[in-house]
Amino acid sequence: MSFEIHVSGAPKEAVERVVPTLIADLVASGITSGDASLWGPTAEAEASKRLGWVQAVTVSRPLVAEIEALREDMLARGVDRFVLAGMGGSSLAPEVITQTSGVPLVILDSTAPGQVLAALDGDSETGGLDRTALIVSSKSGGTVETDSARRTFEAAFRDLGIDPVERIVVVTDPGSPLDVSARAAGYRVFNADPTVGGRYSALTAFGLVPSGLAGVDIGELLDEADATLLEVAIDSPENPALVLAAAIAGTNPRRDKMGLISDGTHIVGLPDWIEQLVAESTGKQGTGILPVVLLPVSPELDEDLPDLQIVRLVDDAEHFHLFERHPGEVLVSGSLGAQFVVWEYATAIAGRLLGIDPFDQPDVESAKIATRGLLEARPEPTPPAFVVDGVEVRVSDPELAASGTIAGVLDALWSRLPADGYVAVQAYVDRLAIPQLSGLRELVAADSGRPTTFGWGPRFLHSTGQFHKGGPAVGVFLQITERTDVDLEIPGLPFTFGQLIEAQASGDASVLADHQRPVVTLTLTDPTVEVLALFEAAQ
Repeated sequence: MSFEIHVSGAPKEAVERVVPTLIADLVASGITSGDASLWGPTAEAEASKRLGWVQAVTVSRPLVAEIEALREDMLARGVDRFVLAGMGGSSLAPEVITQTSGVPLVILDSTAPGQVLAALDGDSETGGLDRTALIVSSKSGGTVETDSARRTFEAAFRDLGIDPVERIVVVTDPGSPLDVSARAAGYRVFNADPTVGGRYSALTAFGLVPSGLAGVDIGELLDEADATLLEVAIDSPENPALVLAAAIAGTNPRRDKMGLISDGTHIVGLPDWIEQLVAESTGKQGTGILPVVLLPVSPELDEDLPDLQIVRLVDDAEHFHLFERHPGEVLVSGSLGAQFVVWEYATAIAGRLLGIDPFDQPDVESAKIATRGLLEARPEPTPPAFVVDGVEVRVSDPELAASGTIAGVLDALWSRLPADGYVAVQAYVDRLAIPQLSGLRELVAADSGRPTTFGWGPRFLHSTGQFHKGGPAVGVFLQITERTDVDLEIPGLPFTFGQLIEAQASGDASVLADHQRPVVTLTLTDPTVEVLALFEAAQ
């Protein structure tokens, strides 16, 4: 089988109880045939135009030869370094596909000036801009991060005497503003199926164009997906998507947090892709499933948390079960193409079990609106509650800052956690300069005693950002921002990358505060030094 799943304990009980109902309701075959009524009358209009991903393998087949021909043409012209400018679903699938295949692809899903400059400049190993092509990937065609990257690369190519038309490839929905402008400019454009939402687009042009240009065998990926399509389409107790959906959304009492662990799987980075798919699809109307990306040694595993369901991604679920005892966990294995298909089906089915529309994202726009307002108004920065060791501390509630120390502020933030709460660490920094910051997640999880997510800003705004505002109101939020001398103008726009990422962080903090979510913002004025102070405070 191309996909295997093993359940025990509460997930097994959920599967035995829930799957027969899903079979009786013909849910799997209904999704496959495009039945938009499966999620109730209020979701039907949206679902009717969002089920194209079910046909993605067939629709995408003709793209393979086109993409491979374009890659050969690029290589013949000395272009062998590929940069992808995209956010959320437009970047996370290609990141997993290329990393798993061991193929280099530069992912530009940040507005941190240092990261943009690194993508522009390249390095001695992969080459510089003279050997670079940019893939501009945006479903809506109006994503500010992607538009800013495109403008910057266009200007940089022209400065080198290179015609951007020869180096920029566009992936977008037909008729989007980007589609219209790119075609007018003469760029090579790949249109994706408009009936596929961004987070379900792994096997469409959004996943395949960047991966194929970078050198992945995307025909093989589609073959892997094809091999599991029959399994997920049949209303059967063996359908892995029905089993997975019941295991993650059907436990009683429901476990609304899902710990994702890569434990020996050959697939690199899959939890990050699952995180955005599940969080954005289910986190709304005060409910949802919060994916928490864990290590095999994360603190949460020692806590026996009743609201955390562990899903372990392994290379052979049945073999793993025989030799490793992990009672109560969900063990999953399969090819990358099969994982994409099964998780997409399972997430849509989980939406039905939760009683929500898994295809809309009603709360994502709020942070974008707040960002635009800040960029237009340019208010003076809010003064910090206090500054210690170079770290500026801002809080949504003055009581959080009463201690006057970073450790005290963190303790005050954890004290706002309900019994079923979670911590979200949001890092709006140049992750190439301080990648070690991601290690803060483990310390915060141990210190707070609760499941802790970690997101690089602004990319998480296009995924877990929906859950933060629309899901259960049980989260507390720790923002990490930075002051840096590095900045970069955005051609044709009245703000810089530094101003953009600062507005994105501030805008999101204000929206969270408006939703009565506690927020602490720590601004590093000398990031590489002050990271250590953060680590000490979190312990």
